[in-house]
Amino acid sequence: MLRSYLKKIYEIIQRGDAREETYYSTLEKLLEEYSESINKKDIKITILPKKTEAGNPDFRIWDGKQHIVGYIEAKKPGTNLDEIEISEQLKRYKSTFPNLILTNFIEFRLYRNGKLVDKISICRPFIIYQLNTIPPLENKEHFLRLLESFFSFSLPKIYDAETLAIELAKRTRFLKDEVIEEELKEEENNKQGNILGFYKAFQEYLIKGLSHKDFADLYSQTIAYGLFAARTRSTGEFNRKLAYDNIPQTIGILRDIFKFISIGNLPLQMEWTIDDISEVLAITDVNTILLQYFHEGKGKDPIIHFYETFLSTYDPEIRERCGVYYTPEAVVSYIVRSIHSILKIHFGLSDGLASPEVKLLDPAGGTLTFPAAAIHLAAKEYITKYGEGGLHHWIKNHILQDFYAFELMMAPYAIGHLKIGFILDELGYNLADGERFKLYLTNTLEMEEIKQISIPGVSSLSEESHLAGKVKKEQPILVILGNPPYSGISSNVNEWTEKLLKEDIDGCQSYYKVDGEPLGRKIPNGFKMIMSNFYALPNGKFRSPVSVLWV
Repeated sequence: MLRSYLKKIYEIIQRGDAREETYYSTLEKLLEEYSESINKKDIKITILPKKTEAGNPDFRIWDGKQHIVGYIEAKKPGTNLDEIEISEQLKRYKSTFPNLILTNFIEFRLYRNGKLVDKISICRPFIIYQLNTIPPLENKEHFLRLLESFFSFSLPKIYDAETLAIELAKRTRFLKDEVIEEELKEEENNKQGNILGFYKAFQEYLIKGLSHKDFADLYSQTIAYGLFAARTRSTGEFNRKLAYDNIPQTIGILRDIFKFISIGNLPLQMEWTIDDISEVLAITDVNTILLQYFHEGKGKDPIIHFYETFLSTYDPEIRERCGVYYTPEAVVSYIVRSIHSILKIHFGLSDGLASPEVKLLDPAGGTLTFPAAAIHLAAKEYITKYGEGGLHHWIKNHILQDFYAFELMMAPYAIGHLKIGFILDELGYNLADGERFKLYLTNTLEMEEIKQISIPGVSSLSEESHLAGKVKKEQPILVILGNPPYSGISSNVNEWTEKLLKEDIDGCQSYYKVDGEPLGRKIPNGFKMIMSNFYALPNGKFRSPVSVLWV
C-alpha cells in the first residue's frame, strides 16, 4: 500500500509538470486502502476543487454516517511545511478544525485542537530529487499510528453553553471570512449566483449601502443561528439537510435562506463549513445546555448570555462597530415595571401590560430582551388576578395579537423568535401551525414598503415588509419601549429620518436645535450636553421633546 503510494508520487514528480491537484487522487487512494484495512469501509473522502487559497482544506473525511472525521490540507511535494505552519491560512485552519493533517505528500503533520501532536516523513525527499530513484519506505509503523489517530477522532460531546458558543463562533467566523466573502466576489464576477441574489436583495430592500464584508457577517451569523434555532426544535438526528424542516413556516425569510442552505446546490466550500457547524450542534443537547445555563445563575435570559459569549469569540469589535449592546437585566426590569405601573396609575388600565387595550412595540428589538420581560410581567399579572385557566386564550388574543417588534439584523431576528418560543413553552403555550410572534425583519426607519421581490428565494422579505408596514401605519401603539442601537453616527440613513431630525415639523423643532437656535450657540464654554434618544411614531406626527442635561 505505502510502497505503491511512494512509487506513484515519484512518477508524478518525475514528469516535472505536475500541479498540487495532480497528487490528490494518489493520496485519496492511499486513504481508501487504509480505511479498508482497518475495516472502516464506509469512510467517504471528498476532495475540494482548488479555486482559491481561501476557503476550506483540500480533503474532508466522513465516517459514512454523516459525521465528519477530519480535514487534510495538502501542499505540493517539496514544500517546506515549517513555512506553511506559520502561514495565516493554516492558523485559521488550525483554529477552526479540531482534527487536521498538513502534508506535502511525503511528510505528514497531525494537529489536534490547533496543536501539533504528531509528525512523520515516510521517506527522504533527497532520494527522489537528487538520486532520481524511488525512495525506500521509512517509519511505516509510526505513519500508520498517525493515520489511526486521525481516523479515530470524533468531536467530543459539548456539555456547557460557553464551549458551544465558542465552537460555533470559530466556525462562523471562518464561514464569514474565508467562504462567504470569497463566494460573493466570485459570483459578482460571474454576474449570477444565489449568494449574490441574497446580497442584492438585502442591499436594495433592507440595508442601503450594505458592503460585502457586512453582508458576509450578517449572512454567516444568520446561518449559524438558524441552525441553532432548528436544533432546538429537532429530536434525534440533526444535520444541515434536516435544518429546513425544523424552521417554522411562519418565519418565512429564514425558511427562504435555509431552502438554499439545506436543499440547494451549495458551493462545496460553503457546504463543508456549514456541515461542520451542524456537526457541532448535532452532538450537543442544546435545550439541556440552555436550561443549565439558566440554573447556573447566568440570569433569566440564557440566550442573550449565550449570544454575548458567541460575539466575544466571533468578533470582539462588533459591538462598537454595529452598536450592539445589551441592556442589563436589572435595567430592563426597572423600565418594564415602570411602564406597567404608569399604565395602571396614569392610564387607568388596572391590569397594566396585561390589559387588552395595550399595544406594545419595540422598534429596535434585537434579541427581544424588552418584549420578553414585558411578556413575563404581563403573564404574572394575569395569573395572579385570574389564575391559569384562561391563560392560553389570553396569550393567543393579547400577546400574539398586540405585542410587536422590529429588527434589522437577521441573527438577532432568528434568536428573538427562538427566545419567544421558549417563553411561550414555559407558559404552557405551544405555537400552532401558522402562529408566530409579531417580530418582523424590517428597517424601522423606512416608511416605504418593499415592492414584490422577483429574486428567487427571498420573496418573503417583501411579505415581512408588508406586515411591518401595516403596524407602522395602522396600529395605535400605546407603549414604545426598548433600547435603540448605541452608535454615535448611524449608518442607517434615509430621507424620512433626515427630514424628521433636521427640519421643524408640526410644531416640533429640529433635533439639532434648542429654543429655536442651533445646538452650538446654546452650549456654554466648559459644558457638554447629553441628549436623550427619542422615538417618533411611525406616521411621523409625534415625537417626544428632546431632553437636555447640562453637566
